[in-house]
Formats: sequence, structure tokens, C-alpha cells
Amino acid sequence: MSLQLREYTAPDFTQPLFTAAPEAALEPAPRDGVAPTGFHAMSIFPEYFKIGGRWLLAEESRMDCVAVCEGGRITVKEFRLLKKGDLVVLGRTERCEEGVFVHADGFREPTRERDVFSFRQNRSRETAFSRDYDELYEVLRHDREHGRIVWVMGPAFAFDYDAREAFGKLIAAGYVDAVLAGNALATHDLEAAYLKTALGQNIYTQKSQPNGHYNHLDTINRVKQCGGIPQFIAAEGIDNGIIYNCEKYGVPYVLAGSIRDDGPLPPVIGDVYEAQNRMRDQIRSATTVLCMATMLHSIAVGNMTPSYRVLPDGTVRQVYFYCVDIAEFVVNKLSDRGSLSAKGIVTNVQDFIVTLCKGLGL
Repeated sequence: MSLQLREYTAPDFTQPLFTAAPEAALEPAPRDGVAPTGFHAMSIFPEYFKIGGRWLLAEESRMDCVAVCEGGRITVKEFRLLKKGDLVVLGRTERCEEGVFVHADGFREPTRERDVFSFRQNRSRETAFSRDYDELYEVLRHDREHGRIVWVMGPAFAFDYDAREAFGKLIAAGYVDAVLAGNALATHDLEAAYLKTALGQNIYTQKSQPNGHYNHLDTINRVKQCGGIPQFIAAEGIDNGIIYNCEKYGVPYVLAGSIRDDGPLPPVIGDVYEAQNRMRDQIRSATTVLCMATMLHSIAVGNMTPSYRVLPDGTVRQVYFYCVDIAEFVVNKLSDRGSLSAKGIVTNVQDFIVTLCKGLGL
């Protein structure tokens, strides 16, 4: 079955609500990194601004940022990237009262009638996720050809042979367009390829090896000796794993640093705001995002991912957003973003990725 994307319905700007609306107020940023008082903060939904008699859509949005009018277009900037004099949109209302309209139901998601009192409305370990898997197979097949799929990954994948192999197959089959992770995912994945352990445990038997607590440090050190990951892969004859396949198939990966990092590996970005910029560069064109077993990275990416994407031909389509974690708190934290496309799946991510790979016929 091929995926049928839900059609986007733009607002009818001929309605009195819009024709009678005032122009959106603009005020220059008083200095770098500071918005004027009364700035309008963006949501995850499509938002329109009445400028010069026209309703302009913010094409690349991000929650909790500000709208700036530049050259007859609306751009969305983080506060830290504001420059003195940027024309920032003001307004705290959402229904045209101040020339701002937040379009929360543009995809017209079907609503299901239910009793006021009913069981199991939230997602938990008791939820049956079979339909979610079926939908995800369709989404991934569609976006492999017509979109861009970004994966946000915690280190749990690197601790299991089958999970690493399954994700390698997904990369080879074209289901991965970018990977966002931290030092741990890359370190333990490379350790698994190099020494057959992850944090000193054998990736096949899960048994701790003698002096195994040195293995991830030896791996980082060897990568540095070689001059980088590509050189390490060549020098040590690495032929498997997540990072190996990213390098082999030219899939970009962004490794954001943490204060707890060992080493870290050479590609890890220690400047948190530079890491955020690089992550957002990958998210700007994402049409499907899967966050797995990493609470902080998942929340960070959820915060920078809107519920829609404006394609090069001007078409507005929804963004599919999944959070997979064995912890219900993480899953429901992401689902609480309010996006119609945010889905949570409570399961072990190692099992999830193996099941997903099989379901896609790989």
C-alpha cells in the first residue's frame, strides 16, 4: 500500500477574519541577540503574517523562535542569531487580532469520537503499536523516494550486534538521509567494529571482557592516532556498523558534544550552539524524523522540528515525527508537543530497529 499524504488546506484569506485584520506590527531588534518587547514566539504549526496587504507563510519555522521580515519574506530566527535592526514581528494573539494567524488544523486530521471516560488514551507499555509499524513502513517507503529521513540516535544501538546490522541495512537501502547523535553512539559503534565490544561487553554474548573498560578509550585514541574516522576505517579494515555505513554511503552525521564525553572522537562538536546549528541544518529539509533512545537529543530535535515542510514547488506537507523509547516519560514528552504527526512507540529500540528492518523486507 502506498502512502497517501494528508492534503494541506490553506486558510481562506478572503474571509472577513483575514480581510479585516490589521497589518502585523514590526519593530527593529534593539541589539544583537535581543528581541523587542512584545515579540511573537513561533509554534510548531504553519503561521501567517499580514505584511504589505499579503499573508506570508513562515516557510522554515522553529518553535520558541521569532519571526523576522526580510526582503518581503518571513524568516524564523533563534534569539541568539538576531541582529540589531532585524524587523521582528510583534503580537501575542493567534487569530488575526494583530495580523498573525496560527493555522493549527491545516492537515485536517480526522477526529475520533470517544466517551468522556475511557481507558488507555495515552501511549504506554500496554499500547498495541502494530498499526504504527504498518504506517511507518509506508512513511519510510514514501520518503525514501519523495522526502528526507533523519534519525536521532542514542548509544543503545551500538550494544547489540543485530541492531547495528539492521541499521546498516537501512542505510544501504536508502532509508537514512542523516544521523544526529552524540559521542557515545559513534564511539561504541566504532568500538564494536574494532574490538567486538561496546563499553567492554561483547556485542554477541553481552559478557564483560577483561580490561574491557579500556576498549572505548582505546578506540577513541586510535581514531585520533589515525587522524579521523575515515582514516581509522581504512587503517583498521572496518567493514560494519552505523558510522562505517554512513561513511560508505555518504550519509551526513552530526555528533553533538556533552559535558560528560570521554575523548571525544574528532568529529564531535564541542560548541553546543554550533552543534545546534548543524543539527538544524539537517532538520530544515526533514520530512520524517525518528528519535530513538536518547531523551535529551529527542527533546532538542522535537523543539526544532515544525509539523510541516514547504517543498521546493511550494507544496506544504506534514512532517512525520516518531519517538521510540523504552521509557514512557520520554515518549509522552515528545507526543505532548501538540503535533498531529508526533507518535510515540514504547519499546526496546534494539528490538524496534530489527523489526523495522524485517518489515521493510531487508
